[in-house]
Amino acid sequence: MALWGGRFSQAADQRFKLFNDSLRFDYRLAEQDIIGSVAWSKALVTVGVLSSEEQKKLEQALDQLLTEVQADPDAILASDAEDIHSWVEQKLIGKVGDLGKKLHTGRSRNDQVATDLKLWCKMQVALLLQGVKELQQALVITAEQNQDAVMPGYTHLQRAQPVTFAHWCMAYTEMLARDESRLQDALKRMDTSPLGCGALAGTAYPIDRDQLAGWLGFSAATRNSLDSVSDRDHVLELLSDASISMVHLSRFAEDLIFFNTGEAGFIELSDRVTSGSSLMPQKKNPDALELIRGKCGRVQGALTGMMMTLKGLPLAYNKDMQEDKEGIFDALDTWLDCLHMAVLVLDGIQIKRPRCQEAAQQGYANATELADYLVAKGVPFREAHHIVGSAVLEAIQQGKALEELSLEQLKTFNIAIEDDVYPALSLKSCLEKRSAKGGVSPDQVASAINAAKTRLDI
Repeated sequence: MALWGGRFSQAADQRFKLFNDSLRFDYRLAEQDIIGSVAWSKALVTVGVLSSEEQKKLEQALDQLLTEVQADPDAILASDAEDIHSWVEQKLIGKVGDLGKKLHTGRSRNDQVATDLKLWCKMQVALLLQGVKELQQALVITAEQNQDAVMPGYTHLQRAQPVTFAHWCMAYTEMLARDESRLQDALKRMDTSPLGCGALAGTAYPIDRDQLAGWLGFSAATRNSLDSVSDRDHVLELLSDASISMVHLSRFAEDLIFFNTGEAGFIELSDRVTSGSSLMPQKKNPDALELIRGKCGRVQGALTGMMMTLKGLPLAYNKDMQEDKEGIFDALDTWLDCLHMAVLVLDGIQIKRPRCQEAAQQGYANATELADYLVAKGVPFREAHHIVGSAVLEAIQQGKALEELSLEQLKTFNIAIEDDVYPALSLKSCLEKRSAKGGVSPDQVASAINAAKTRLDI
């Protein structure tokens, strides 16, 4: 039974009903709708609509319904109710009779759904914050275990300068820390309750909306009824946060996919997160990482879709806004799944240290060290840069590393080069010199790990 039938002389076409009804996805708001209904029943007591005895009876019935929903949420889908609000009301009337019909006094589905969705989003933020923290913890632990694993760092997918696998891990820890910060900021802005704003103009009953907000766990009530029932900024913010974080996870996945290739051979992934080929017996495919990379697109699509839905809507509520739920539900589920999967990927990863070090010694990753060496000898950097470029070209032509050129050969490029150049070109020196904050020196990486361990309670 719909909540709005009195005005209509004909029943809705079944095709329209299927098109219009939202229970198949907004059933996920059942707990929030019940919690909001309990709080609303208390508010109705304060304005004389309900007696204390009536409120207690309603609350007991709603608590019972909540227990039933928690035990089997999918059972809701067997109903032909239009949406979760009508389902809850029908179930309540079934338990307490006509008393259940009084609960909707002064309330609209517009402020009801806005409240439900905010409550759900707040709950999801708590889960996502935990997921982001757990992945940071996994990265920090992996970093701590691999501080001595030297590998090439890349720009343009060309070997650039040596780094460590630990430093790579800590880079993604920093990205996730920003994701965590964005979630915390979004939570602050969504922490206001729309309940009591009615359909668009506010409720006709003198309800203390700030008290009502407190009962629901919000810090305050919203300030404008028109805005409150049509505001979906919190949905956009969470979709934006999810999209940015999924970009981070996609880059994390792409790096590891590359490190796992036969061409790089820096890591081996656990059998628990890889699959084989139906044709080629030798294959071990990084499916978990490829799926993380692939799912980034669907999350970004949800953000784009919601932006386009909202951009042309007049105030206040419009049915278009029903499109907010499927996108946010799927995007946040996907984000959380990918966070958990990334933790699982790190859990069984093996770093192939000899191969990593071999690659770090190739590609003239110590060329900058030679330039810095010349600068220390009084050669201007721009001139040193040109000199080293010529030395690299000669080394390439001879098929040698820079440090394999003889002193006599190196001196042909600049007479300031002496025997002390060779220690400066070692991997150890390359790392230790990057000792400014945020650098790749062992001391800086260890300091970053220790700071992260403190922040993340490891």
